[in-house]
Amino acid sequence: MSAYWVLVADSAKARIFSRNKKFSPLVELETLVHPESRLHRQDLVTDRPGLVHESRTPGESSNEEPTDPKVTEAQVFARDIAHRLREGRLNGDYSALVLVADPRFLGILRKCMDEDTRRAIDHEVAKNVTREDIDRITRTLDNSY
Repeated sequence: MSAYWVLVADSAKARIFSRNKKFSPLVELETLVHPESRLHRQDLVTDRPGLVHESRTPGESSNEEPTDPKVTEAQVFARDIAHRLREGRLNGDYSALVLVADPRFLGILRKCMDEDTRRAIDHEVAKNVTREDIDRITRTLDNSY
């Protein structure tokens, strides 16, 4: 068991690192990807919402609330990540969790986590360094304490 798991994520990719101490070297454990988050909005939408013709009001109205497909895909990926973090916590793979994520995705991710996993969060950095090399991620993280 490592003392820390460090999650570095955005809406399309998440990297999980382990770290024995707060400033010890990062060791990459696994990478999760969600390629649907990389698609353009028009490629995510297969059809427009149904239309309702109301007898009292002229015109048309949408049958459902508009939802940004990019946000929907980010939520799907955040739930997958939250499940993986919960699984790691329950297996005793880490005792503290550090989140480094795109600011918009960080909020979505927090909402998807269960209460016990949220309590395991030791530190957060609202910055997207998912595609950076391990040295840059380490510097970003170490400079944030």
